[in-house]
Amino acid sequence: MSFIEEIKQRAKENPKTIVLPESMDSRILKATEIILSEKICEIVLLGEEEEIKKKAEQEKICIEGAKLINPNTNCKAEQYANFLAEIDKSISLEEAKKLIQNPDYFGMMMIKSGDADGFVSGAMNTTKDILKTAMKIFKKEGTKILSTVLVMLVPNHEYGGKDGVYLFSDCALNENPGYLALSEIAITSAKTYEKFTNKKAKVAMLSYSTHGSAHSKEIEKVIKATERVKNKRPDIIIDGELQLDAAIVPEIAKTKAPHSPIKGEANVLIFPDINAGNIGCKLVERLANAEMFGPICQGLEKPINDLSRGSSVEGIVGTIIITAIQA
Repeated sequence: MSFIEEIKQRAKENPKTIVLPESMDSRILKATEIILSEKICEIVLLGEEEEIKKKAEQEKICIEGAKLINPNTNCKAEQYANFLAEIDKSISLEEAKKLIQNPDYFGMMMIKSGDADGFVSGAMNTTKDILKTAMKIFKKEGTKILSTVLVMLVPNHEYGGKDGVYLFSDCALNENPGYLALSEIAITSAKTYEKFTNKKAKVAMLSYSTHGSAHSKEIEKVIKATERVKNKRPDIIIDGELQLDAAIVPEIAKTKAPHSPIKGEANVLIFPDINAGNIGCKLVERLANAEMFGPICQGLEKPINDLSRGSSVEGIVGTIIITAIQA
């Protein structure tokens, strides 16, 4: 059974309610049709009800079964605004009432209030806009750093864990994390991988150097982050610094990193900065025809997840299912 089929079955066993604020995007409506037709979870579409129905009819998309809510007229808007003003002391009640008319704010306050279980946006909006709002409302107490992972499914795969399921982090949020932040990203990503797959994480701290083949401040950051994880969480299988081929190709690992505990079978890839991560994930998605789901947020108290604006319908469906699993 594939990764998506497996988590789909898990989601069906305990159906959750997922809020989608970008109801005028055809991809969102098509994903809604698929999710509802397969009875994976409940869907809430935010926006003007008649406009949503009209859009669906024009596109010949069936959204029967979806709950349609207009943030501007819903009876809970005032309740959500009051709650938002309590959470974010930097805004007045009047400002909160205006913000709650925004589907992103309204949808997140539905989750915060317990009226739904998860939230997915980003097909039309930027990652910055989504996560900036999410951090205000859902920052978990004690969280040292908020980060994201991408679930990458690589077809016809022969490397790593052989099943083609990888987690990439952080490709969307932390621009240039220091070694402390990088170590926390690695720890959290390992936990996320194991929750999603029920398999042991093997974490590679990526670099342009393998075990001292080059020297720089950038490489030193990766080395220090790796050592910190080893000291803090000796149960995590981790190695670094590693070049990508030494991390995922067993034959290359035997030559470049013969003593690596990963043995060329990494399934969690931690990039040293957002430049490397963002370029890497899009290369794999386009050139390897991989399916990409996310960015999935780590460190929030509720599952609030982002989409790439270039997401396919299948990518949106997968991110909705992952969000339901998180919930």
